[in-house]
Amino acid sequence: MADPRIKQLRIKTGILKRTYKEKISYEKEAEQIQEKIRKMQEEGQEVYYIKKQDQLLQETQNVLPDTQKRLNAAYHDLKTLVETETELEEAEEYLAAKTVIEESASHITA
Repeated sequence: MADPRIKQLRIKTGILKRTYKEKISYEKEAEQIQEKIRKMQEEGQEVYYIKKQDQLLQETQNVLPDTQKRLNAAYHDLKTLVETETELEEAEEYLAAKTVIEESASHITA
């Protein structure tokens, strides 16, 4: 039977990877909506439609803090596991976990 620590590494790596992608996606979406609002204002579109886009932007921005909190938690959780399970460093899952930690490190806040 497989080592349960490897299973935990795989699960926590997946959580961090998914949450990282989710955060990036929300940030891109917010940028796109801001650009769309700017274009609509330049073109002189109706205020109603601009306000609707602004509401979409607010919804996206409201989700970002929670996503950041989940990303931080997943990062620290996986990092702690990687630091405590150093005897697994030859395992493919361990190396994948270290890679995901390095990729997402720049998006972690305190």
